[in-house]
Amino acid sequence: MQLVGMLDSPYVRRTAISLSLLGISFEHKALSVFSTFEQFQKLNPVVKAPTFVCDDGEILLDSTLIIEYAERLSGPHKSLMPADLKERQHALSLIGHALASCDKAVQIVYERNLRPTEKQHEPWLNRVRGQLLAAVSGVELAVAKRPLALTATTSQAGITCAVMWQFVQSMLPEIVIAGDYPALRSFSAEAEKLPAFKSYPPDGPGVLATIPIEQ
Repeated sequence: MQLVGMLDSPYVRRTAISLSLLGISFEHKALSVFSTFEQFQKLNPVVKAPTFVCDDGEILLDSTLIIEYAERLSGPHKSLMPADLKERQHALSLIGHALASCDKAVQIVYERNLRPTEKQHEPWLNRVRGQLLAAVSGVELAVAKRPLALTATTSQAGITCAVMWQFVQSMLPEIVIAGDYPALRSFSAEAEKLPAFKSYPPDGPGVLATIPIEQ
């Protein structure tokens, strides 16, 4: 099995960390949807990161769907999601806010890097900035109120929140001010010390050749 995509994408990175923690063996193929477009296209004509190539060659798209498949593949006794319905509801809320944060950050990165300055629409950018800050604030409030458990096999909510924080801080630190989010900053700093996170570090600061996006 292969996971295709660059680790500076939060979607690719959360998938890689999740697969590792679930005990799924896979090969990571670091291809960019930009600089290695044609090579990526040979594996998946849609050229969407992350792409997961199953053992039989079938392609899975979207980080959440890939992780859902990995959860079933790992067996009934190994999961990164809580079994209790109320706890699962809370985890899904955190994951949703964290992924929304990534989505809005990516929109801003795309607007800045792929659209000429004179064609960037500031009212729309202001709206997206507001959505980004609302989503990150939602995670901060939740984590401050109910701190996430941090173990060697941290939860999917913990993985996604920590990966999101690293991503927005590497891309948009002037918008998402670190000092405004102490609970999330502290949790993410500790999560990045875990073996699974250290095994799949981000590829470095995003550049035009490897702008991270799940598309």
